[in-house]
Amino acid sequence: MPVPSSSRFDERKRRLSGVVAVPVTPFGADGAVDTETYAKLVDRVITAGVEVVTPNGNTGEFYALDEAETRHCLELTVEAAAGRAIVVAGVGHDLRTAIAAARHAREAGAELIMIHQPVHPYVSAEGWVEYHRAIAAAVPELGVVPYVRDARIEGEQLARLGDAAENVIGVKYAVPDPVRFASVARDAGLARFVWIAGLAELSAPGYFAVGATGFTSGLVNVAPSLSLEMFRSLRDGDFGAAMACWERVRPFEELRAADGNANNVSVVKEALAQLGLCRRDVRPPSRPLTGEERGKVAGALENRPPRRNVF
Repeated sequence: MPVPSSSRFDERKRRLSGVVAVPVTPFGADGAVDTETYAKLVDRVITAGVEVVTPNGNTGEFYALDEAETRHCLELTVEAAAGRAIVVAGVGHDLRTAIAAARHAREAGAELIMIHQPVHPYVSAEGWVEYHRAIAAAVPELGVVPYVRDARIEGEQLARLGDAAENVIGVKYAVPDPVRFASVARDAGLARFVWIAGLAELSAPGYFAVGATGFTSGLVNVAPSLSLEMFRSLRDGDFGAAMACWERVRPFEELRAADGNANNVSVVKEALAQLGLCRRDVRPPSRPLTGEERGKVAGALENRPPRRNVF
């Protein structure tokens, strides 16, 4: 397959500067991926106006899915997107598995891949660059977005990766430190990559203030209009309006962050279950919410003064 022209990369970069939806993976009563519900959830966020969808992200329980399931979820996403949004396939694990997943993503019709932060107890800076370079080299037709969760990855490594792999076009930055993000982005090249705030709506205003132009979202599964409203405010530099959205998002997102983010996916699926959109089931090592926690999700979804409904 031919390497895409720079203009095609430019269009992918433009779309990355927005809300990057990470869909949940719904499970049926038998514990398998619920194909029909998955397609409906993806269609729902795209119909609302989201232009980028990342199957097999952390909100999609990537590490709880087997290889066949991740391929299935990607294929379902491409089919549901139907050209209305670009698909950024999450890939990871060992190098051989990640390359195979990237090649499958290419054949399935994805336009980009997002490479999960390597899960390994011994990650060197040089090894991090080589891991990403090798995956990017295997799919030169696709745009590549590294997912940075390790504060030891600095601008120097990202710049070296960009030199070695021109199809690395964006960075999903999820280190909870906007000052460090500002430094890393500038050391790597602020204009060189699309910088995506990888810690979702609560962190987005701070990261946009210092250079981010897009943010990832799990909340978008529940309230796509609210995520898009926040993005438009940040894009237009209206931080007052963005922070008004932030106040509405805060109760829900704080529930997700509880217990060291243990409830991250469980809260989203619980909200979707209460809205009648999918089952609440999650796989270990996540856990279902307690009755008390479910009540808090219900409270976040209801219009209870003084806090506004998340919708």
